[in-house]
Amino acid sequence: MRYFVTGEQNRQLLINTLILMFLAYVLLLCLSNALMFFHKMALNPDAILAYYLGSEQAFTQPKSYQSLLEVSHFHLFAMGMLVLTLTHLMLMTEMPTLLKVWLSAIVYGSAIADEAAGWLICYVHPLFAYFKILSFVVFETSLIALVLIVLHSLLKARSRMRDASTS
Repeated sequence: MRYFVTGEQNRQLLINTLILMFLAYVLLLCLSNALMFFHKMALNPDAILAYYLGSEQAFTQPKSYQSLLEVSHFHLFAMGMLVLTLTHLMLMTEMPTLLKVWLSAIVYGSAIADEAAGWLICYVHPLFAYFKILSFVVFETSLIALVLIVLHSLLKARSRMRDASTS
């Protein structure tokens, strides 16, 4: 009864709606990220090398230090906030703790790896193009997995709330 008198059900509905909208936003971000990646490159090392190291055939210049730095500066903050928010929401789910730890490590690691890959291609060795492919795929997949886990938990909690209110 206190739940309805204090208005907790309305706050719960509001926070659930906000989380749902955030999850939809993240899915749109994943889609736009993939579209940008495939507009500039492909999941093959030659395309990635041409993007980062330039291409005589396409008359493109290699990525400059300043260009890599500007992208990294923005991405490190933005992706960090995104990953922090998603992993925080995942912590509220009923998943086993060990799975939460592993998924958090994978998403943080792949976010950093995806950002570092361009630097490694340009300044260490071209074979890091394979690392770029792997880190991009793992990062996108882990973001989508986090969204689906939080969404599943949210829908499950909503179903329990609905069942509790009808009984």
